[in-house]
Amino acid sequence: MIAVRGRTAATAPGRIYTEQMMVVFAGILLLVNAFYNVVVWPRFWSRISKDPRARDEQGRATTFLTVHAVLIGLALLIAIVSAVAGVWVLVA
Repeated sequence: MIAVRGRTAATAPGRIYTEQMMVVFAGILLLVNAFYNVVVWPRFWSRISKDPRARDEQGRATTFLTVHAVLIGLALLIAIVSAVAGVWVLVA
């Protein structure tokens, strides 16, 4: 550790403040990410489900719809994880 006026760098007041600000920034960034995903992907899903490539002649789901459903589902799962992590970081 680097000594700063008799203190180690880990306990220097400026460093602690900077580390706290980075933690707050990370928590806010996680929440913004979650919000963005929750807003964007459901709107994209409505467009995908109306696309003519989403269903075949018999009305069954095509690979196009299935792949997009999986991708959107994963994006929303990441949004949930981001929201939980963001709240946890800001509360802890």
